Amino acid sequence: MPPSGAQAPFVFYASSHISELTGLRASTLGQLLELIREVPGSSIYHHTHRFLQQHQYLSPEPPNDFSYWVSDVLGEDELGEKLASIDTMQFLTIRSLREKIASTIEKYLEDNPLAKLRFSRSEEEFHFIKSVSFVFPTNYVAHDLDEFIQALKKVTIDSIYFHIFEARLRLEKQVNDFSNWIGSAIGDKGLADKISRLDPYTHTLEDLRNKIISLIQKRSP
Repeated sequence: MPPSGAQAPFVFYASSHISELTGLRASTLGQLLELIREVPGSSIYHHTHRFLQQHQYLSPEPPNDFSYWVSDVLGEDELGEKLASIDTMQFLTIRSLREKIASTIEKYLEDNPLAKLRFSRSEEEFHFIKSVSFVFPTNYVAHDLDEFIQALKKVTIDSIYFHIFEARLRLEKQVNDFSNWIGSAIGDKGLADKISRLDPYTHTLEDLRNKIISLIQKRSP
């Protein structure tokens, strides 16, 4: 069996979020596109990941705020479906996710120029919100895979969310923290790859917890 002792311990962190209005709002697709390109990355993150933490026991494939507004307020169902179908898992940075959203809207406006004439009602404008994060260490530290499993069973889902979602996308790491530690500190590349291949956007956080624990327990000798 691959070694279970780590070269460096894994410290479990968690994060909490405060949502703040940016003061920016859009009533047309053109305005939405312009502001998507200008708002801070924390706003793009908020509008594409807010659902995951607020509805953390539900699954899967939550719609992003942009697709919801485009469909339900402006009535542009085709564009709403295109935005909802963007595979967030493909993007390693907020910048690349932002560009995909913007290019999707831009292409739609080129093909559907009359869509530029649609306005939302004043009380239904899209208000851009940003997510302000506070990151802090928990009391859980793992020096090997056995301790890692025991800690993973006890940490809150906020900690799982931080190490799976925020570390990879918002902090621009190539893989989630769990895979990175298991691959580099433990030296089990195979197990690390199996965990990194899990699509976190199609599972609840509790499902992810259980699947990761199961993969570690079943790792090959």
